[in-house]
Amino acid sequence: MSTRLSPDGMYYWDGQQWVSTLSPDGRTRWNGSAWVSAGQMSGPPVYQPTQGTMRQPSSWTRPLQYSVAGYYALQALYSLTLPLWMSGPLSQAMTQSMERQQQLSPRVSPPPAEVAGMVTSMMSVALWIAAIGGLAISVVVIIGALKRWTWMYYVVLVFLGLGTISAPLNLISAATGSSMNAASGFSLPTWTYVVGAIVAVPTAALFVWMLVALVKRGPWGMTRVAPS
Repeated sequence: MSTRLSPDGMYYWDGQQWVSTLSPDGRTRWNGSAWVSAGQMSGPPVYQPTQGTMRQPSSWTRPLQYSVAGYYALQALYSLTLPLWMSGPLSQAMTQSMERQQQLSPRVSPPPAEVAGMVTSMMSVALWIAAIGGLAISVVVIIGALKRWTWMYYVVLVFLGLGTISAPLNLISAATGSSMNAASGFSLPTWTYVVGAIVAVPTAALFVWMLVALVKRGPWGMTRVAPS
């Protein structure tokens, strides 16, 4: 009698139906011509897809992680101090704006003092909201840097790029002692522009370093390696 095995060797065709090649006691299996030990037969080779290349940390990876984490730790501290030194200049700017409007329109009665106080309070609340938001962003970036999140690398690269682009404005404001908003009656203290110009140097340096690492090696300076 001619028999035909299934591709996995688990069944054979007896001419009428498919029958298991395993014996009732489970010790032997029919290979198409004779009974052999069940352990001697194996099914067809299992297809295992080849894995793609993987990324492995390099000598640049840890310094990049710590540099980004340290940079945004300082950003977090800056965010917390924002309401402490910005509330005064904003209140002064609000007062100067109201005085200018009064000079331009002397026949219009000035707004009540309660309005100025309410606006100042709202601005203080907005500053604290901005400070908490900046702190939250910094914490997320620090966690992403320590965990080497790939998407976070690109986000930080964009943030640093925007900071680098705005560096010339800080340099001009620091050199002239005023900002582009001075014409509208609002200008921050000169020392804030000086600090911004100083901070622009490490911002630009970190941006260039991360960009070079991305081009030469990959996100977080991790190189591609073939799986072993």
